[in-house]
Amino acid sequence: MTAATAPHFGPTPSTPAIRRPLAAAAVLAALVGMVFGLLLGGAGPASAHAALTGSDPQDGAVVATAPKEVTLTFSEQVALGDDSIRILDPDGKRADTGAAPRDLQSGSTVKYGVSLHAGLPDGTYTVAWQAVSADSHPVSGAFTFSVGAPSKTTVALPKDQAGGGLVGTLYGIARYAAYAGFILLAGGSAFVLACWQRGAGARPLQRLVVRGWMTLTVATLAMLLLRNPYTGSGKLADAFDLDGLKAVLDTKPGAALVSRLLLLGASALFIAVLFGAYAKREDEREKKDLTFGLAIGGTVIAAGIAGTWALAEHASTGIQPGIAMPVDVLHLLAVAAWLGGLTALLVALYRTPDMDATAVRRFSGIAFGSVIVLAATGIYQSWRQVGTWSALTGTGYGQLLLVKVGLVAVLIGIAWFSRRWTARLITGGGGASAEVQDEETAAAGTSTTEASGSAEVPDTSGATAEDPARAAQLARQQAAVATAEKKRIRDADPDRSGLRRSVLAEVGVAVALLAVTTVLTSTEPARTEEEAARASTAASAPATAGPVEMKLPFDTGGENGRGTVRMEITPARTGANELHLWVDGSDGKPMDVPEVKVAFTLESKDIGPLPVVPARLTEGHWTADGVQIPMAGNWKVAMTVRTSDIDQTTIDKNMKIG
Repeated sequence: MTAATAPHFGPTPSTPAIRRPLAAAAVLAALVGMVFGLLLGGAGPASAHAALTGSDPQDGAVVATAPKEVTLTFSEQVALGDDSIRILDPDGKRADTGAAPRDLQSGSTVKYGVSLHAGLPDGTYTVAWQAVSADSHPVSGAFTFSVGAPSKTTVALPKDQAGGGLVGTLYGIARYAAYAGFILLAGGSAFVLACWQRGAGARPLQRLVVRGWMTLTVATLAMLLLRNPYTGSGKLADAFDLDGLKAVLDTKPGAALVSRLLLLGASALFIAVLFGAYAKREDEREKKDLTFGLAIGGTVIAAGIAGTWALAEHASTGIQPGIAMPVDVLHLLAVAAWLGGLTALLVALYRTPDMDATAVRRFSGIAFGSVIVLAATGIYQSWRQVGTWSALTGTGYGQLLLVKVGLVAVLIGIAWFSRRWTARLITGGGGASAEVQDEETAAAGTSTTEASGSAEVPDTSGATAEDPARAAQLARQQAAVATAEKKRIRDADPDRSGLRRSVLAEVGVAVALLAVTTVLTSTEPARTEEEAARASTAASAPATAGPVEMKLPFDTGGENGRGTVRMEITPARTGANELHLWVDGSDGKPMDVPEVKVAFTLESKDIGPLPVVPARLTEGHWTADGVQIPMAGNWKVAMTVRTSDIDQTTIDKNMKIG
């Protein structure tokens, strides 16, 4: 095997210098496959979105009189504007006073209240709310309650969630562009400093890093402008509202975006030195000192930029934020070092002629270390995000995460084929032999001329003296012909064709994976969904299990006016209940009376009396379905028994319901 078969970056593939990087790369790829599912699930922490865990009145409740205010309870801290909670009457008019929500927080309970107008009529009222979670994501919702009895309403519950529409799409694109720009900027710079310092003078690597900086800068500016409509009106025109922009700057996400822009200004200076003075420095001692200084400065800037995500978004809320934020910074830096460095390596291999094996070996070590960091941080973040096995299978977020893991498994299989094609390509096995490639390359001019059907390119030695411009043109033509022939020979290699097909399949799976990830970013995290469900269940669960019974003696004063009323209410909780009444005479036998009525009053909340008129089922047995108990508490139950046209009495007793 001749030296012509070796890649451009160094010694022949048969040497240990190449086999060691290849073995390390194979181990690295295997580890990447094993932990990639964890990394995908570790994008955010527990309680990444706030959820409404309770309200007073509750969703669907029927109250006797209009409450003075409506309160909402959330699973975590939220930011509310003056118009974040609106109560609309059946005609769609504002039933609240329009004042800013009152902060009613107590301990760990996050609660806000909105005052209502006095004297509201009966009917169904709609509560629409919108807030911003502590992790910067907008959340919204709506529910109804009724005063007196349910009625028709002209208010349609909003179907679109906050942060959706065109503005939400543009904001999502800008967010992912920011991540991509950071990966190229930080990872490309790290590759030059740590793996291939001579690459600082390579124009393709310079363009890669500069484009990463530009992408991150433009995406950050776009997010800053879109932040107001993204968390508010949803109208694209509000992106240029100066008052809205000023309000954004006063928020934690706005301050983080501004800080990122300032750090990007410092990174511009870093790039200028890296590809300017550093690339031109020839003295080894001076270059070593400058390398150390750039490495320290670049690490500080990269960590600062990564911190703008950690401090304002996912890692800043939920459980253990003091641990989660530095873990998130390490996670982002490891992603940038691995994926950004890999991109820089590919650009160097395809665009520069003097790539050496030392750079590949160094990058293998860096990539391996990055994967170790990604595995550790990804496992921790996945635990924060999902929390339990039941959440993994019983929530929408967990099920989407399982879909992503399945796609990762497919990606692992395709990557295994890609590694095989890569190994065969570098070692020269399975494709055209080195000797044949050498001969074809040596005959490039002739074969290209025959393939194109054009005349043989004339010798330019004579034209140089007579016409320098013509000679330069002919030289460019000859270079283009040689380049085209080399590409034809390279594309004819079956190993390269196999690699190209497997990489194309990887890209297809990656596109599907990105689509699932996009859906996950707008899906309520599994841990939050379970916590909200538990809180909602606890709020509506009855204090006592099963039916509640009570027995009251009565005496109307007339003939045969004595007896006992036995009442049973099932399930004795808020919402609809079933009521049964049995009337027995003084002899203990069923007693047929003309009328029985019941009324429920919650004096502590000024609710009631709520009248119930049961229907006679059989002799001495009365029943009523759908008895609405709007709120848990100690209710006074008043029963009126009429034994004749003029003889009746009302007796009452307290009963704990809900």
